[in-house]
Amino acid sequence: MALTHNLGFPRIGAQRELKRALEAYWRGDIGDEQLKTTAAELRKRHWLLQREQGIDLIPAGDFALYDQMLNMTALLSAIPARFGADKGKTELDLYFAMARGTVDQPAMEMTKWFDTNYHYIVPEFDAHTCFRIGSEQLFREVAEVQALGIKPKAVLIGPLTYLYLGKEVTRQNEQEFSRLDLLPQLLPVYRDILVRLASLGVEWVQIDEPVLALDLDEDWLRGLDQAYAGLREPADGQAHGPSALARLPKILLATYFDGVNNHAERLKKLPVEGLHIDLCRAPGQLGIFLEGYPAGRVLSLGIIDGRNIWRADLAPTLAVLSHAQALLGERLWIAPSCSLLHCPVDLELESSLEPEIRNWLAFSVQKLKEVSILGQGLNQGEHSIRQQLDASTAARQARRESSRIHNPVVQDRLNRLTEQDGRRKSPFKVRQKLQRERLQLPLLPTTTIGSFPQTAEIRKARAAFRKGELGNLQYLEAMRDEIRVAIRKQEEIGLDVLVHGEAERNDMVEYFGEQLWGYVFTENGWVQSYGSRCVKPPILYGDIYRPEPMTADWIRYAQSQTGKPVKGMLTGPVTMLMWSFVRDDQPRSVTALQLALAIRDEVVDLEEAGIAIIQIDEPAFREGLPLKKRDWNAYLEWAVHAFRVASSGVRDDSQIHTHMCYSEFNDILPAIADMDADVITIETSRSRMELLDGFGHFKYPNEIGPGVYDIHSPRIPRSREMLELLEKACGVIDPDQLWVNPDCGLKTRGWGEVMTALKQMVEAAHLLRARLGYREDESQLEAPESDKEPARVSAG
Repeated sequence: MALTHNLGFPRIGAQRELKRALEAYWRGDIGDEQLKTTAAELRKRHWLLQREQGIDLIPAGDFALYDQMLNMTALLSAIPARFGADKGKTELDLYFAMARGTVDQPAMEMTKWFDTNYHYIVPEFDAHTCFRIGSEQLFREVAEVQALGIKPKAVLIGPLTYLYLGKEVTRQNEQEFSRLDLLPQLLPVYRDILVRLASLGVEWVQIDEPVLALDLDEDWLRGLDQAYAGLREPADGQAHGPSALARLPKILLATYFDGVNNHAERLKKLPVEGLHIDLCRAPGQLGIFLEGYPAGRVLSLGIIDGRNIWRADLAPTLAVLSHAQALLGERLWIAPSCSLLHCPVDLELESSLEPEIRNWLAFSVQKLKEVSILGQGLNQGEHSIRQQLDASTAARQARRESSRIHNPVVQDRLNRLTEQDGRRKSPFKVRQKLQRERLQLPLLPTTTIGSFPQTAEIRKARAAFRKGELGNLQYLEAMRDEIRVAIRKQEEIGLDVLVHGEAERNDMVEYFGEQLWGYVFTENGWVQSYGSRCVKPPILYGDIYRPEPMTADWIRYAQSQTGKPVKGMLTGPVTMLMWSFVRDDQPRSVTALQLALAIRDEVVDLEEAGIAIIQIDEPAFREGLPLKKRDWNAYLEWAVHAFRVASSGVRDDSQIHTHMCYSEFNDILPAIADMDADVITIETSRSRMELLDGFGHFKYPNEIGPGVYDIHSPRIPRSREMLELLEKACGVIDPDQLWVNPDCGLKTRGWGEVMTALKQMVEAAHLLRARLGYREDESQLEAPESDKEPARVSAG
């Protein structure tokens, strides 16, 4: 009998119950117990729901109040000393301090979880890091699910992945070390966890090692062998032999997000009872694992896509599984490819989707039902699921033949694209001179990334407009009022380059998608991005076409309210692609170019409206990079080309900005430089400007704004802290190339903290200008003797 299981379930709740509870807790509206009660209710609901869908083995430990990597840090008591773990803080105090920072300490670094839009909290290790079981939460959750009569599979982030995704923090006067050196200290604690789980009656533990999909060097691969041999070795003073092993749970080592066939022989030799592989991202690896697969060991096949929302084609999937079952028998398990964390909860909550498109989709609940159907087909015969197979085939065919998918106008325009359409008219140095003459900005110009606080009044007006309770003219005036407020506040702060604040935008992808043909939207298709932050990715199902301008009227109005330059704000083609549930019936490179043409038209319209600075955000650029380096060049070629097509239709004196955040960029700097944006802004505050080092070593040729203010934390840095970061930046990048800005947009923050933080950011910029010898007056900025280019001229 083939067994069905799940690797993980969305934890936010179908109605974002966890988000609301977290934010109420952070505001002080509810206490610890109410937050814990909400979390327990969600877990119970999700476990019962998975059982109702026919899943045999249900995960426990996949739930997190903020992040699963942060859960492991708490479980292993790997809390950085700077958070004062020994000073009487509660478990929740410490947990959220690491995620969100404190008055005295910035939050731990946050970055993307592989090639997803989910962000994890990066573990910090130093030479003094010690491990022990530091949290009871996992064991409490196991008891909770068992009380429902459900047999759980406990879930842990694996020791190799946990160390690999962390970072070393070297204290002053200490020698550098490798975090891999901590593995021998870490393994006994993992074994203690396994022993505890066994004492609770847990038979299987899923240990996630997604880093195996990366290009690991030999040291880390030896660490893999050491790790899983070590989990089977009793610690000193504990019993040895088969009886000791019998007291440990069975291990299912789970890999996902790409193929691990290059490690197949190594994985087959590990002392684990089962392996999980991703056949959605790497279907070709199945044969390698089936050949000579060890007797008595489970092979779990991830055959339902955990990363997208398209309905599975069940008939060919069943054929693949039947072949595997003929070789494996009851040792075959079937599951989604990865945790369903990356999918919305339930398609049944969508009441307004057009029936034709709805029939093409499957959310988390429906994906589990697909797993269950396939399990039934394997165990009871194909005839037992004939109706479901026929319905699946019909849905795939209907989608393939739908007239909604293809637009001949878009296809024709793609065919007429030339190489020159992806090139600015002149090199950067020529453009830079013309832009400086036009803009007349000071040294170290100050700006923001784009959005300002989305207040309750803004959300209320937008909701009323959507419901038809607010007319077009009333809505226009309400949003113009908000734009005026944003402009006045920025002038009060003293920023050099302003933005309109994006009051009219619900989301940086959804807003644009709503105005493009080829997109469809959900009511409740929420997925978690980080912590309480949820996004509702639009569904990109067909050829993309822009029927009319999307932003020009808003930006033109904002510019009419001030004499300072106002940036036009757009989302770039790669981010539009990556942050959507994208069609899987054509290469992503083609879809990216369609998006690029739509954005290009908007850029040209903004320029014609008199906007001198246009920002095309690409925070997902690094996220889209394939996990295997052998695939990088192909991706970077089409991703860079898409950005350049979007940005290259303007005059030389129009300045193109882009923004990237929460990713490592050093290994793709040539590609980022090839994007040829006049100015790039990046997130650097949590890493204390570490991310900027690569730009300095590379000698990044264009202008750059390293973030000096972490907007994902409620903590407000002082001006001297931002000044220190800017001084570090000046040690890496010529000050003449630098801009001053926060890490990211400010929509999730309140006006009070925004005003305070930005005023201190502007103060830091003024202080640094003075320290560098530049005088700000009505005529010019006076530069010290130097062989640098002339400084920018002040607006005066």
